[in-house]
Amino acid sequence: MPTFHDPLSDAAEASEALRGLAHASRVFDSPADTYTVFGELASGVRSLRQVLDQLATTHLAHQDRAFDDNGNHAAGAADALSAADELHQAGNLLDQAYDRLDAAFSHSGRIAWHPEPTLSESLEHQGATEKPVSRRWISVVFLQGHEADDVLDLIDRDGPDAAIEHLEAFDYGDETTDAALENGYVYDEPPTDALDRVVTEGDYTLTYNPAMGHVSLLRSHTVSPDPALDDADVMPAREAIAGIGALDPSARATTAGTAPARRTSAVAEKDWFAGPARSTTSAGRGLSL
Repeated sequence: MPTFHDPLSDAAEASEALRGLAHASRVFDSPADTYTVFGELASGVRSLRQVLDQLATTHLAHQDRAFDDNGNHAAGAADALSAADELHQAGNLLDQAYDRLDAAFSHSGRIAWHPEPTLSESLEHQGATEKPVSRRWISVVFLQGHEADDVLDLIDRDGPDAAIEHLEAFDYGDETTDAALENGYVYDEPPTDALDRVVTEGDYTLTYNPAMGHVSLLRSHTVSPDPALDDADVMPAREAIAGIGALDPSARATTAGTAPARRTSAVAEKDWFAGPARSTTSAGRGLSL
């Protein structure tokens, strides 16, 4: 909860809340819900504009206390003045962002969203007479923090194909498939964010996000038509993105041989949206607006 008096605590909470919103808004069950989010964002942008002005004012009001690391007051005061100026410039840009957000808000408010067609309606529209072969994606590995940084560096150096070849070592065939099916790491589509980069090579799909510091490898899995197939065992991509799904944190898969690292399909304690571990490598990766 906000304190309304401790800027350090409230800033940390605001950052965490925005990070949560960034993940939760990857997929909306109902597009009409975006209208409500628009309103909350507009309010947040106005508050952020006020914060920038207050940060600038603080830098100007306390120039007499500003020194550089060598004790030079003139240099410190000049930096305080420059920081205030940049904050004012950022506020002006934020005003432009608010105007765009407000325009998008107005357009969105005029949309009448229709319900998503059911599977039977889609098949009828396509003239299908029987259930097609179903294609799923199973999680081979999901990395974040230090482990993801190593793969992201490999992608920067040698390209995504090299990363796919490297991560294939985490795939133990039927054992990985069985572990994914048992623990619920099966998706109707590869879970991705608008900011994720996606590369497919053969049966493998690599998703990675340098800004958020995570890497994932999935393998396609074909399921033959089976009336007894329980679709509840397949997690929709939107639920995987939103962090929904009954996953057993105590579930483990038996590892054949020596694994080069953990496999997400066999380990459930790693939450998809747990904040990436801080490291000197990942600190340089960021996303700015």
